[in-house]
Amino acid sequence: MDKTTVLGAYLDQNGVNFSIFSANADRVELVLLDEEHSLERTIDVNGRTGDVWHVYVPGIQAGQRYAYRVHGPWAPDEGHRFNSAKLLLDPYARAISRMPVWDDSLFGHDRNRDDRALNPVDSSSYAPIGVVTDPGISERSKTEPDIPWKDTVIYETHIKGLSIQNPDVPSSLRGTYLGAASDAVLTHLKHLGVTTIELLPVYAAVQDERLVQNGLLQYWGYNPLSYFTPDPRFSSTGDPASAIEEFRVMVDAMHDHGFEVILDVVYNHTGEGDHLGPTLSWRGIDNASYYVPKPGQPRFLYNSTGCGNTLRAEHVYVRRLIMDSLRYWVEVMNVDGFRFDLASTLLREQGRVNHQSGWLQMVQQDPVLSGVKLIAEPWDLGYSGYQLGTYPPPWREWNDKYRDVVRRYWSGEFGITGQFATRIAGSSDLFAPGHRRPSSSINYVTSHDGFTLQDLVSYERKHNEINQENGRDGRSVNYSQNCGQEGSSTNPDILAHRDRLKRSLLTTLFVSQGVPMLLGGDELGRTQQGNNNPYCQDNEISWYDWNLDESDKEQLEFVRELITFRKDHPSLRRNRFLTGQAEKNGLPDAIWWHPEGHVMRSEDWASAQAFGMWLAAPDMLLICFNPTDEAVRFKLSDEYVWSWGLGWGESTVAAGEDSKGGVASVAPQSVLILRVRSSVSERGTE
Repeated sequence: MDKTTVLGAYLDQNGVNFSIFSANADRVELVLLDEEHSLERTIDVNGRTGDVWHVYVPGIQAGQRYAYRVHGPWAPDEGHRFNSAKLLLDPYARAISRMPVWDDSLFGHDRNRDDRALNPVDSSSYAPIGVVTDPGISERSKTEPDIPWKDTVIYETHIKGLSIQNPDVPSSLRGTYLGAASDAVLTHLKHLGVTTIELLPVYAAVQDERLVQNGLLQYWGYNPLSYFTPDPRFSSTGDPASAIEEFRVMVDAMHDHGFEVILDVVYNHTGEGDHLGPTLSWRGIDNASYYVPKPGQPRFLYNSTGCGNTLRAEHVYVRRLIMDSLRYWVEVMNVDGFRFDLASTLLREQGRVNHQSGWLQMVQQDPVLSGVKLIAEPWDLGYSGYQLGTYPPPWREWNDKYRDVVRRYWSGEFGITGQFATRIAGSSDLFAPGHRRPSSSINYVTSHDGFTLQDLVSYERKHNEINQENGRDGRSVNYSQNCGQEGSSTNPDILAHRDRLKRSLLTTLFVSQGVPMLLGGDELGRTQQGNNNPYCQDNEISWYDWNLDESDKEQLEFVRELITFRKDHPSLRRNRFLTGQAEKNGLPDAIWWHPEGHVMRSEDWASAQAFGMWLAAPDMLLICFNPTDEAVRFKLSDEYVWSWGLGWGESTVAAGEDSKGGVASVAPQSVLILRVRSSVSERGTE
């Protein structure tokens, strides 16, 4: 192996080869530090192959602290912000010994003047420091799950929030990688029935200066400092190298319990912010190469992410950074897939989203990455950034149209029954034109970004004041309802109404074609007190409350029953879109059923709110939806004997458990699922 081609700190038995990319630098220095972060020595990186600077240092061992100083032009108007007074983190560092400590010296420009004025103050006392590690290349776990997409049930969660308040997790492990891998947590998830754990960002993130000054913290982690380093916040010991090992122990434990592990990754921007942000790594190494400039104004940065900068994924070495990082998390850290935050940004070339982009093609053909689960958040904030339904196989996509239509339907909005039917049937309008399958749609009603399920039925507006942004942050349109009282309530009628709505929303999610994603904590009745953007709330607002009352326990059991019901019925997990055409048994795969006892006609879609989805093959289910404020009676087909399958509240089958035809009464804002026990002709031969 040519060591000069391996970026980062490559350890062998004799020493370390240090390599770093910079196309526009004039000189690069390697800075070695001791465990107290005091200077040991500075080494001139005198080797250069193309745009890769490299030097081999014998005698270096794992645990060595290091950083860089990069010399080059200070020319902001040309997009160059080199400042050798700034100590810089290696973009390929596998561990971080010290996270940034906010100080004016971290900024390349003089904050008392403007961003064109150089700041000559040394940042070595406050800058992030990398650590040489030897993680090795581990083989994929022998217990690695391989769950088909159609059988996948995703559980979106946060490492810390999941276990920090769980009394059954050892106190020393709560809120850590090992806490997430504890028997108490994994037993809960196993009992629940989910298959795939999707973790909010786990790599080291910058704590925004504004948040720190206001006594807040970057909780979600969407502010990257390193694309290779597990966040040391979640280590049980605080040792830089322990985060790597504990992360791998966590993944192995999850695999042993049959779970897949998917990481939410943020390759669209970094934590260095806009042109007024700090110089921590990429900006000081080669600002013009790593970031997309504002067209015609290279002093400023293009911002399709809303976070101040946009990583330049069309650049060959930035693309390589992303690909190397992804392969590292698969090959070394053993994860099973990725959810890409603001994925449209990664497809941008010359400012426009390009579905033939070099980066996308590299992922498609990569022998490692093409075999793992890939999920896109298919939009960003730039021009033509909303790209839902346009990603090629094997990609899946977060479907926010599903989220919004389901919420609107259950809020009682009139005239969207047809849209609702399209979404629960797999969103063929979005995915069928690209010859894709229902599992291309990641269906969700709630996610980390927005209200929890409890808050969705308890608040009509966001309550984000505690974020200290004067209510400007978070979505203003949530399609939520409070059922008669804003916030918490002790009114039994309001509580019953909320419980009914939560169960209807959950049932809709798990009977829909596509891949269901459950927001972690929704099964426990978790509330964020009306905050729909708690990205900076590292406290009880975001953490799971495991002290469950009877209502919470009932909801937990209801979600478990729903997931089990979905697994037991193949008609809810189809590989093909519903067409209404006859299947092998001679019956159509689906029938849309009017409460009056006939197939929905075209004019019915404009007037009916309650309706049924009759999945006639391979197993016979009639799922009755009633979003109205009154009970609705569904006339059943006389050709079959029906039995109750799953429901909530006062929904009943008129003739009892078994009913030949008859009428099913579906309670207000409820779902009732009926099963065909047999046909009348079959019944007569018994």
